Amino acid sequence: MHRRQFLLASLLLAAAGRAAAQPALKPWAGVITPPLELSDTEGKTHRLADYRGKTVLVNFWATWCEPCREEMPSIERLRTQLQRRPFAVLAVNVGQSAEAARAFAKTMPLGFPLLLDRDMRTSRAWGARVLPATFLIGPDGVARYSYFGELDWSKPEVRAEVEKLMR
Repeated sequence: MHRRQFLLASLLLAAAGRAAAQPALKPWAGVITPPLELSDTEGKTHRLADYRGKTVLVNFWATWCEPCREEMPSIERLRTQLQRRPFAVLAVNVGQSAEAARAFAKTMPLGFPLLLDRDMRTSRAWGARVLPATFLIGPDGVARYSYFGELDWSKPEVRAEVEKLMR
């Protein structure tokens, strides 16, 4: 019996190792990059088109989403690591008020804007049906990668993929 458990555990660990070795980011499957024009918690309008020339991480999240909250510090670490590079983060809060997003921002230091998608039209246009949902946009304004679920964005292999888009 113990031998079977050991073999099963070994097979599971090997499968997990193969999964971890695969690239985390998936090529974006959409045809065209949806527009993004939303106000942040302070009322300033942000347009994806205004970030042309930069690689942009667009993250859809909500305060009630535990994986979203846990992922935010890694996004901030990535932003900090790349702060002198042509890189930006736009965090899109899905369906909540400015007050809810601001209250969340008080719980951790974030150096990127929190945009508000109160009616969830932008989230639907981007196909963000699962939260967190993150998209990497190339300097040409075209969506290149997506990731659905929580990810440590500051991991070296993920950061390397982001840096490739900057070239």
